[in-house]
Amino acid sequence: MASTPPNIPRSRGRPREFDIDAALDKAIVVFTEKGYYGASVSDLGTALGLTAGSIYKAFDDKRAVFIAALERYIALRTERLRQALESARTGRERVRTLLALYAASSYDDDGRRGCLIVSSAVELAISDPEIAGRVAQSLDVHEKRLALFIRQGQEDGSVPAHVEAAATARLLLCVMQGMRVIGKTGRSKKEMNGLIDKAMKVLD
Repeated sequence: MASTPPNIPRSRGRPREFDIDAALDKAIVVFTEKGYYGASVSDLGTALGLTAGSIYKAFDDKRAVFIAALERYIALRTERLRQALESARTGRERVRTLLALYAASSYDDDGRRGCLIVSSAVELAISDPEIAGRVAQSLDVHEKRLALFIRQGQEDGSVPAHVEAAATARLLLCVMQGMRVIGKTGRSKKEMNGLIDKAMKVLD
């Protein structure tokens, strides 16, 4: 059965077989490739296989589709990270896992498509304070997660005690987001994976 994300009320006019998650997955691709302002309701309708009327009945307007897609994107990335971290045993390994996840998303088709968080931060930081705040919150979560992993590494001995957790976490966050930016220009797997070892040197 299709699920409905929080704060998106189910409309009486929504088609019975409307799969909200599948629709949002397609909307993520449209918004990531075209940007918020570049994506039209017609583009969304074509990608989702819905009429403009069905989209408006389900989400009210394009902005509501975008917010729901952004939340879906964040949730999917968070779950992907959770699964990747299951095999990491030390704080240092957790940092590397996070870097590797970003590197893997920064080449070939995924890399050229880009990151919805990064594109939202660039495009909507000034024009839409609510969305900008949600993007900032997501980045803050990443930064705090990195700082936590560094401190865990210091506790388990995989990261030297002299490393400043907060400042180093911020630096690594910049590296990860930068991966997604340059990945849009077309980078190889070798190029992006090569950044992981370089970035990890800040933990030495």
